[in-house]
Amino acid sequence: MIIDKSKNVIKEKSGISTEDPGGLGAIGLEGAENGKVLPGPTRVKSEKAKHSKLYAAIVFVVGLALKFKWVLVFALTKLKALFMALSFLKFGAVLKTGLSMIVCVWAYALNWGWAFAAGFVMLIFVHEMGHAIALRYFGIKSGVPVFIPFVGAFIAMKELPHNARIEAWTGIAGPLLGTAGAVACWGVAIYTGNMFWYALAYTGFFLNIFNLIPISPLDGGRAVAAISPRIWIFGFIGILLLFLQSFNPILLFILFISGGKVLAQWRKNGGEDEAYYRVSPLTKIVISGVYFGLIGFLAVGMSLTHFTL
Repeated sequence: MIIDKSKNVIKEKSGISTEDPGGLGAIGLEGAENGKVLPGPTRVKSEKAKHSKLYAAIVFVVGLALKFKWVLVFALTKLKALFMALSFLKFGAVLKTGLSMIVCVWAYALNWGWAFAAGFVMLIFVHEMGHAIALRYFGIKSGVPVFIPFVGAFIAMKELPHNARIEAWTGIAGPLLGTAGAVACWGVAIYTGNMFWYALAYTGFFLNIFNLIPISPLDGGRAVAAISPRIWIFGFIGILLLFLQSFNPILLFILFISGGKVLAQWRKNGGEDEAYYRVSPLTKIVISGVYFGLIGFLAVGMSLTHFTL
């Protein structure tokens, strides 16, 4: 609420009080003569003393600033950089991601211990940053990574990609960077011989290959959309078989939200989405090579790290 206090400010500055209509109590009795308010000698002296003190304070501050000007410039420069960094990071968004990560680490630590839980959440974070970088590169407005215990993480797009080619690259970017994170863990495992890092590498490979299953909303579903959306049916069958073996509610959720899109793609011939999925043959070849090549690499990585374990 905004309250206009301009009248009160005028009263205070002029020395006039509503309880003292003549204003004598606010200014001083020595200046009152014939109903007129005049500045008395006591007030003049006090004002001169105040002015001299004010000038002395200003001179002192200016002198101090000149003496330590380089320190002052350095401090102001650092503060400016700090404020720019904070505005760039958007503290609220960083807090949302950070808190959800902490909650996930705590939840996973109940079963796996703190070290492995923290490593697992970091692998998911690296994966999600791949999506974030690609979305930013293509100019697609999106939110920040949000983590959900025992589900994973997601980045909400605030607008849709312009075509299937862009959607494919934003989808593949997550597993690409996520695979790099798993390879880094693998490298540490080979160097140290520590089984902890082998387990983390295996988990990272599995995490990314699972996300490449060709069904929406998984990353693989976005990737194969540029090749042919009809490939989604194979991903649907794969998820269905996994669900029948494990009865995992997450798999059931994926089947539920993807079933309609899979059925719609097999029923229609062309239509309004035809332009969206129109991709050049060369682009299809490149995306196919990256997609299937990444799946092959992840499968080998899983096999080798699992064999070591």
